[in-house]
Amino acid sequence: MKNLVVLSATALAATSGMVFGTMQAAFALGWNWNYSGTGIAASGTFTTNDTPNDLGFYLISEITGTRNGETITGLQATDTPIPGNEPFNVDNLISLNIQQLTGDGFGYSTSEGNYSSPFFASFLPTPGYLEVFSAPPFIPGFENLGLEDSELPISFSATIITVPEPTSILSLLALGTLGAGSALKRKKLSKFIENKLEKVS
Repeated sequence: MKNLVVLSATALAATSGMVFGTMQAAFALGWNWNYSGTGIAASGTFTTNDTPNDLGFYLISEITGTRNGETITGLQATDTPIPGNEPFNVDNLISLNIQQLTGDGFGYSTSEGNYSSPFFASFLPTPGYLEVFSAPPFIPGFENLGLEDSELPISFSATIITVPEPTSILSLLALGTLGAGSALKRKKLSKFIENKLEKVS
């Protein structure tokens, strides 16, 4: 009986380790996002951490989507500017607040070698969202806008589409524990039958 308790505890610990060991990686949020403006249409998905900061903003770690038919190829590194918009670093933060982006916004590159950075412009007479668009050749400095570069008003929206499900994690844990218990019962029954056979012979 003592061995059974020890084995059950071991199985529970192992199952917990398997479930909770991978749980952290699953604790990410998926988002849908989109924005549009004059001659601009962009949309896609974000992946963020699952815990907002004190101001309610989540950190974006991955981005997918398109802008005007160009495939988004990568997220601009946090605390760096998109080429051609120096020295304005992006912070890659997103929120469910009424103001969903900060004044630093997020940035990304596209398959045509262009860069974009939507952000919240609190300095406007009527605060709202703007998108900085930068195309090659890149001349360092935000004041050096090329012919194709722009900074235009946009409408921006983002919503969470996936959240961690603690109930499913607990269900997996319960199933793993039950499975371990069933295996132990079968082993005990097998041992009982062996003993009976030895006595008969």
